[in-house]
Amino acid sequence: MFEKVKRMLIGRPMKSTEIEGEKLSKFKALAILSSDALSSVAYGTEQILIVLMAAGAAAMWYSIPISVAVLGLLAILIVSYRQTIFAYPGGGGAYIVAKENIGVSSSLIAGGSLLVDYILTVAVSSSAGTDAITSAFPELHDYRVLIALGMIVFLTILNLRGVTESASVLAIPIYLFVVSIFVLIICGVFKYLTGGAVASAHELSATVSNVSLFLLLKAFSSGCSALTGVEAVSNAIPNFRKPEEKNAAATLMMMGIILGIMFTGISLLAYWYGIQPNPKETVVSQIAAATFGRGTLYFFIQGVTAIILFLAANTAYSAFPLLSFMLAKDKYLPHMFMVRGDRLGFSNGILFLSSLSAILVIAFGGHTENLIPLYAVGVFIPFTLSQLGMMIRWIRVKPSGWQFKLLINTVGMLTTLSITLIFITTKFSHVWMIFVFLPIVVYGFFRIRKHYENTADQLRIDLSLDKPISKGNTVIIPISGITRVVLNTVSYAKTLSDNVVAVYIGFDDESIQKMEQKWEEWDPGIRLVVLKSRYRSILRPLLKLIQTVEWKKSEEDHITILIPQFITKHWWENLLHNQTSIMMRAYLIRNKNVIVTTVPFHLKR
Repeated sequence: MFEKVKRMLIGRPMKSTEIEGEKLSKFKALAILSSDALSSVAYGTEQILIVLMAAGAAAMWYSIPISVAVLGLLAILIVSYRQTIFAYPGGGGAYIVAKENIGVSSSLIAGGSLLVDYILTVAVSSSAGTDAITSAFPELHDYRVLIALGMIVFLTILNLRGVTESASVLAIPIYLFVVSIFVLIICGVFKYLTGGAVASAHELSATVSNVSLFLLLKAFSSGCSALTGVEAVSNAIPNFRKPEEKNAAATLMMMGIILGIMFTGISLLAYWYGIQPNPKETVVSQIAAATFGRGTLYFFIQGVTAIILFLAANTAYSAFPLLSFMLAKDKYLPHMFMVRGDRLGFSNGILFLSSLSAILVIAFGGHTENLIPLYAVGVFIPFTLSQLGMMIRWIRVKPSGWQFKLLINTVGMLTTLSITLIFITTKFSHVWMIFVFLPIVVYGFFRIRKHYENTADQLRIDLSLDKPISKGNTVIIPISGITRVVLNTVSYAKTLSDNVVAVYIGFDDESIQKMEQKWEEWDPGIRLVVLKSRYRSILRPLLKLIQTVEWKKSEEDHITILIPQFITKHWWENLLHNQTSIMMRAYLIRNKNVIVTTVPFHLKR
């Protein structure tokens, strides 16, 4: 039954040779990898205005120069990451750059920051999409958590079906969003220039005495949340069709141009229309209402905005599994993240990302706006380390034209470092937990690596010295009665060894006497050992017997425990039976000198 549901949801298994067909064209890659960055248009300007409102409505003028500064940083990042793509065409972004040029610890800080950032991206995006829906339909506000969780489940299933299929589905709403925002900007600017809209009362030359440098820096750092997701293309280069690096670089440039135009347009319209942040209505919603009224176009823009905010999470679904794969390949994450699923995607990474994101949504009750500064810091740390790593690379390698490349990355590093420090200074109450959580994540990476190294040391053999040793085998069969399951197990045990013992554990003298009589009558050709348990425990007496045999036989024999178990025809019938065999196996498997094996007997009806 599970297999049928799985096939219905994610489709047929794909051959390994089909992986080339899962590569992305520039058109699809732009949709699937830029959804996070493009969706920030829906809340980037709003984050600036929320901070400026502390100084009054007249301070809204400062949103224009702040937006210009954000655009300048966007240009720096786009050019810098374009250089990273060509320098490291294998993907991995900040993690690979830091590992190759700075050191392991720095690379793990970058990798850990990005993994946390992707988890936060899914939680914040699904909640932001819910906000867009509840802005248009306030009656749905009480169901925000369920709506967000539903979208996480939808994206999980979609990505489990494969990169190409998810890109084909998601490209339509993402490009609809881009077109609708461009239409909104064009119509909004036209309406303002022709006097059809009430202009903002604030003059460009206005000065506000109570606007401090601290407030401006805080507003600037909030606006920089619009730049999250820019690094996703450099992380996911292996997902592109050949030539991978050229297609990735072109996609990155297209994303930067589109994002820059949309962010500029929304910021200008918000200022011209005198838009002020409203907890019950987003800035984009207010601009659309002022431009078109609350008619068909308004609801269309709100609809595609909600969809793009949901789909912003899909950038994380593309980048998180790939980054997890690279960390797992270096033995800093469990090997399960290296395994491709039925549809050739890294399905364990997808499921892990979904689970942690859903936990965050539930924990915050769908109100994840306080996480925006946290995940912005989480992405600016890798930004800074990536730029620093590229600086070191240019100085070390000195390729043609390296001085200009070094200048670009130096400006990028100083800028992103400044933004990181601004975030920490202005929003410390929101981001302090990253200084607790990130060291724990990095420590976990080192512990995982140490485990794999210890395991490899203990499993490694010397081919010239280490040879198999021939030993005997003492087989112990725990039984609860004389049945066909036991008959099947005894028959199998006799093929393994001549030294087979059955063990019956009774709770009273009467049951023990009955078993001894039946066994003598049956006479299967092996010895029966009867133990009495005064405290109705099966595992403790059995373990004592095993330890006794182990002490006597460990030098000359293997000790094998054969556990009889019948398998019901239908899965639900298992619930009707005690699962003693499962508990016994889980308990005994930890004994280092004992081999535990289950001998199944399949019921036919």
